[in-house]
Amino acid sequence: MFCYNCGCTLSEKDFCTGCGADVGLYKKIMYVANRFYNDGLEKAQVRDLSGAVTSLRQCLKMNKNHIEARNLLGLVYFERGEVVAALSEWVISKNIRNEKNIADDYIEMLQNNPGKLDIYKQTIKKYNMALIYCQQDSQDLAIIQLKKVISMNTKFVQARQLLALLYINCEEWERAKKELERALRIDANNTMTQRYLKEVDEMMPTEEEPVKRRKEAIVYKSGNETVIQPVGKKEAVGLQTIFNIVIGVVLGLAIAWFLVLPSRIQKINDASNDKYREVSELLDAKTVQVNELTTQIDALREETTSLSNSLSAAQEANAAIGANTDLIEAALMYINDTADELAIADELELIDEDYIENEATESFRNLYAAIKAGIGDAVAKECYNVGYDAFRTEDYDTAITNLSRAYDYNPRNGEALYNLGNAYNKKGDTEKAVEIYEQVIEQFPNTEKARKSDTYIKEIKGN
Repeated sequence: MFCYNCGCTLSEKDFCTGCGADVGLYKKIMYVANRFYNDGLEKAQVRDLSGAVTSLRQCLKMNKNHIEARNLLGLVYFERGEVVAALSEWVISKNIRNEKNIADDYIEMLQNNPGKLDIYKQTIKKYNMALIYCQQDSQDLAIIQLKKVISMNTKFVQARQLLALLYINCEEWERAKKELERALRIDANNTMTQRYLKEVDEMMPTEEEPVKRRKEAIVYKSGNETVIQPVGKKEAVGLQTIFNIVIGVVLGLAIAWFLVLPSRIQKINDASNDKYREVSELLDAKTVQVNELTTQIDALREETTSLSNSLSAAQEANAAIGANTDLIEAALMYINDTADELAIADELELIDEDYIENEATESFRNLYAAIKAGIGDAVAKECYNVGYDAFRTEDYDTAITNLSRAYDYNPRNGEALYNLGNAYNKKGDTEKAVEIYEQVIEQFPNTEKARKSDTYIKEIKGN
């Protein structure tokens, strides 16, 4: 244990031997934090994940820089299917200790498997959609979404709990019990799961009732099936048999009567019946075929709409998570001063501009603008030097790239904009060169750059 004031290793004394600071209370707090961590570790080992989360959170309240507790909390969240919460804990852990931290391996494990990461994003989207369906009282749609979530992430405890709750609401006790038992196999001491399971056990019928009914019935085998016949139905079965025999006799007499009718009437009726039967069969076949095709078309339309919505939602979630990750990385490099301004600019430029303008939150835009303003002058200067040197050596593609970047990070740099127009002009892209020259004239009027730009425009247009 180290002193919070000077970093010196603490002894058994209640004061620091290095700086003399009073560390008695500090040592007690650290001991309590370690106790909570050990308790959380023991609970995690026996799959008491809810208890482990409670203990580890208490540990972090005592010592927010406890790396082992934070990494273990992330693993517990991941085991319960809460990938976003796990990733948040590992990112915080990495920010606290950047080197020799196993959180790097956990984050790299997710980032190096984009397919799995995309599945986790889809499960979150579908789970949120199921919650919306529940609020709209569309329980069938919510059940369908939750089944998809569980098939994609079998350890998502909250999804299993919500699915079991919907089954309880529909009085499907057996299905609810199966989901709750599967949730307990993941999180063995989850209070909410146990409470739901207790309610289900109380509502399910006991084993005595079916045994009693079985004793009051006649049970026999018919092939591979067991047939249960109530005892008091023997007389009814006998009467039913006699009634069926009478009906059979009457039907036989009626058939015999119709067979002795005149042959001419019989032939006419037979021909008419055959024709009617043929037309009816054709009509029925066409009707069935049309109905089947209509049903298939409707199903395909619904499936296409669902897939389109899922694809759009997945793409939006993927763009948001990627942009947030890139901004966090840029902010960490900017705050910790672990990279030069060009590296930070490279990280910022990974973020899609359409996302920033149309979908990003106000806080996201403010942080992005603050970082870009902080590195703007240095990036603009470096890019201008590289771009101008490339222009002089007639490497116009490199010049255009760097001069554009220099002007983007410092719009006051008229030289960058003017030389950008020259680079396009030398490259032969006169249309783009005229556009840049006109921008120089508009933004930097009454300057030598503006007069030269006007001259070049006239030369290009042949005036």
